[in-house]
Amino acid sequence: MPIAPKGASERKPVIMVSSTVYGIEELLEQIFGILNGAGFTVWMSHKGTVPVDPAKSNFENCLDAVENCDLFLGILTTRYGTGKDDETGGLSIVHREIRQALKRKIPRWFLAHHDLIFARSLIRDLGYKAADQRAKLKLTGGKLIDDLRVIDVYEEVIQAERELRDRRGNWAQPFATPPDANIFVVAQFLRYAEAIDIVKQQPLSALQACAKGRTKL
Repeated sequence: MPIAPKGASERKPVIMVSSTVYGIEELLEQIFGILNGAGFTVWMSHKGTVPVDPAKSNFENCLDAVENCDLFLGILTTRYGTGKDDETGGLSIVHREIRQALKRKIPRWFLAHHDLIFARSLIRDLGYKAADQRAKLKLTGGKLIDDLRVIDVYEEVIQAERELRDRRGNWAQPFATPPDANIFVVAQFLRYAEAIDIVKQQPLSALQACAKGRTKL
């Protein structure tokens, strides 16, 4: 659902928060409060604020939201997520949202749970370093992670297949507790909100003013 065309000063920047919900409900509530209080329009499925077209599927509505947001915050946990789409190899909604955000190359930030990073390191130490190698494994308990593809998502975010010198926009901040995550969100997005306010308060350049018919060059 496209954002209604308005001037930069007439609407709040829209941030899409993408994550599974199970086990991090409290964290999502806190992040929504922080971002909303900082002056963003927050699209988060947990809060029911993602624009919904009743004629479209859940997948389509979520991907439309990613396509039309200004900023993106992904929260990676040990849960892969529900709503798997058989047409795309069983990828979860969250996995597809993150892929879409990476494809768009919009300003994006990621949080990654400590247990996810630990699980990846352990499996790599056991010799399963690539996604096709991990695909041969079968989880029986699912107590640490519920689907090995959560590691695939993390590696897509950090651009693990690229040389370090070629990675851009690959920061994934580790967190173990909600306060850890909140420190990152406050530090990044209050700063971002302040920068947006500064830009909005700047006078129009001569070229911009001319384009709006206010002055002549």
